[in-house]
Amino acid sequence: MQDRYRDIVYGAGDETGLSPVEDLGTREIRMITGAFQFQLATVTPSGWPYLQYRSGPPGFLHHLGGNRIGFGDLRGNQQLVTVGNLAQSGRAALFLADYPMRSRLKLFGTAAVVPADDDPALLEALMLVPEGRLERTPERCIVIDVEAFDWNCAKALVPQYTAEQVRERTDLYVQQIRDLQRQLDEARGGREH
Repeated sequence: MQDRYRDIVYGAGDETGLSPVEDLGTREIRMITGAFQFQLATVTPSGWPYLQYRSGPPGFLHHLGGNRIGFGDLRGNQQLVTVGNLAQSGRAALFLADYPMRSRLKLFGTAAVVPADDDPALLEALMLVPEGRLERTPERCIVIDVEAFDWNCAKALVPQYTAEQVRERTDLYVQQIRDLQRQLDEARGGREH
């Protein structure tokens, strides 16, 4: 379709159009380990795509070395569609977005579901986040060997901010306003005496 609709033809590769990667770089690792949410796509046994939202505290998605990433899978609605899909084919894609910075990263790979009891050390590692530990114990671990990645164009990405990100950006101004209000109150009080 790129030949048909565009003048530029992107690199040859598999059906994703991406060349395999040797290792994730610092930019990718920073995006992965800083994420507090992502979309996880898998393939059903009948070939249909299935998309699920995952979230947690920043750092819940881990870089495990090389091009391996993983996260603790918490108890959800017990439909287990993603887990079933991964058991069938293992094919997965992740979509990560840093909305304030307007950057997007797509990761393609093969995932494995590791029961929590099968690898307690992995489970423990995936429970650690920069702020401490996950509040709940995951039922299983999901480990993904990234085979390709792509940074998306940011043109259509609308910046969005969490309440914490808004506070970080406005606290300085709020404090400045409080200081100016205090100075104004003192100046007004001084004239009244």
